[in-house]
Amino acid sequence: MAEVKEIRDHIKSVQETLKITNAMYLLSSANLRKAKKQLGDVEPYFRKIISTISDILHHSPETPHKYFDKRTESVPHKVGYIIVTGDKGLAGAYNHNVLKRAEEELKKTPLATLYLIGQMGASYFQQKKIPVNREFAYTAQNPTMHRAREISDFFMDLFERRELDELYIIYTRVVSPLVMEPRMAKLLPLDKDAFRYRPRPREEAYRQTITYVPSEEQVLSVLVPGFVIGMIFGALVESFCSEQSCRMTAMEASSQNAREMLKNLNLTYSRARQSSITQEITEIVAGTMGGRA
Repeated sequence: MAEVKEIRDHIKSVQETLKITNAMYLLSSANLRKAKKQLGDVEPYFRKIISTISDILHHSPETPHKYFDKRTESVPHKVGYIIVTGDKGLAGAYNHNVLKRAEEELKKTPLATLYLIGQMGASYFQQKKIPVNREFAYTAQNPTMHRAREISDFFMDLFERRELDELYIIYTRVVSPLVMEPRMAKLLPLDKDAFRYRPRPREEAYRQTITYVPSEEQVLSVLVPGFVIGMIFGALVESFCSEQSCRMTAMEASSQNAREMLKNLNLTYSRARQSSITQEITEIVAGTMGGRA
């Protein structure tokens, strides 16, 4: 009977685990839909910012601007990395892959400063005894425009005060529902070549004349911070979507394994129960026969 009880307890334990993995799958699915909607709602606005910057750079290519300054004369050249991880595990290789990519970049620039979004990254670099300049708490699980704006303002200030000469963000991009890849994007200074000019249709271009007031430079001073906010917000949402997608895959696999385990345990339980009943009947029959003798 002890063996039957152990199997029954094991079945209950697996059933509880299955409930948890199913709940986590559904929660990640809901979070994924919400994050995609957030990104879709603001995407037209940021596309317009990009097209306007491209238009200014195309028509006034010689316009100098602090946000496009390469600072080649700066010694030492101060580089910063924003690394986006999750606050939790149970998401397959999501955190491992982005941290591996971050370490590869840090080997190229050993004096770089680190800025972390996500508790998993903070724990990882703490164990490695790698100094971190700042952590942005509670952002990985709740990417919003407000948080992206706060982060952007912080780094724009560092760049303008020349405490940073280059800034990159390392995050995870959704390639397909089953493929996520770590990616690094440059935030500051901006590269003019990255803004490809797409001319308007001939009739529209003929009828429309754009004048930037008070000047192209001052308009860029307003647009570029908005562009950086969009880049950071996009990276946060992409990372969050990647994390949820990886967690859904992991939880689906765990749930499937739990179902297979339950199937085998129920079969084992039935056999053990049948064996136990047979043994009890045998003992009763043996006792009855012995009493008659």
